[in-house]
Amino acid sequence: MEPSSTPETPGSSPEPDSPSAPGSSSVTGSDLAGRVALVAGGTRGAGRGIAVQLGAAGATVYVTGRTSGSQRSEMDRPETIEETAALVDAAGGRGIAVQVDHLVPDQVSALVARISSEQGALHILVNDIWGAEIEWDKPVWESSLDTGLHTLRLAVDTHAITSHFALPLLIETPGGLVVEMTDGTNDYNAANYRVSFFYDLAKAAVNRMAFALAHELAPHGATAVALTPGWLRSEAMLQAHGVTEPTWRDALAHAPHFAISESPAYVGRAVAALARDPEVARWNGESLSSGQLAQVYGFTHVDGSRPDAWRYLTEVQDRGLPADVTGYR
Repeated sequence: MEPSSTPETPGSSPEPDSPSAPGSSSVTGSDLAGRVALVAGGTRGAGRGIAVQLGAAGATVYVTGRTSGSQRSEMDRPETIEETAALVDAAGGRGIAVQVDHLVPDQVSALVARISSEQGALHILVNDIWGAEIEWDKPVWESSLDTGLHTLRLAVDTHAITSHFALPLLIETPGGLVVEMTDGTNDYNAANYRVSFFYDLAKAAVNRMAFALAHELAPHGATAVALTPGWLRSEAMLQAHGVTEPTWRDALAHAPHFAISESPAYVGRAVAALARDPEVARWNGESLSSGQLAQVYGFTHVDGSRPDAWRYLTEVQDRGLPADVTGYR
């Protein structure tokens, strides 16, 4: 992850506030009660934030990932799927943790069969799988080929495998929603080199997946979008800056532009807002951001602000201007 701008998949534990309905900063209770979601890659970061916010709106949320209480993934981080499921419960939903390696088709097939057996439907699929080692700022010829190709497998193959097995269940019920989680909007990524050859390619591929899925899902009454958070205060990002969620502003002393950052709750509220929108099909195939959707749906960050990171990066940080979030959050 580029420490100056790039959000990453691992994120900080969000507050279990629910996203807002249009025109308000929050809602209470169960407007997504009876809805079943699969947050694939919900161990930490944006995935955890999304799972919790869907739970806060009353959904049943299957949380998958490789790190459980008994086994860690190659990321070797302490966050677990069981912790995320417990946060979903505490927020008012029902969290169900299932250990799954989304590179293994049989495991994903078994997961979907379980959801079908236990719930009879799948209404929301969030493809947030990542968990890849990244080589920063190296051209392709200096990068480790093994690391780069593994990055693509974790970032691209996992999403394709999960969609292959999950979408037949999702399209059984009209109104389904697929959210492809990525880093950067189409417009931003088209104009900016993102970290390295393999990272750039991975994120462009995920954005294109949403476009392709939109065409395939539309005849079935389902919607697919690509969604990016802004500069995400993930667990790993907070650790890298030597701060915690309550003390994140201390990082501004050495990273002033971190002032535009957001906790994973913000993008979680964006997903919940999409899930409750009866006209969500208007977004089919679009590349969206948490800040953009906050302006449309009226939800806020947990601090009451509405950070618009991608506009800030373009208009302030990338132009080399001093950090100033006035008008951007």
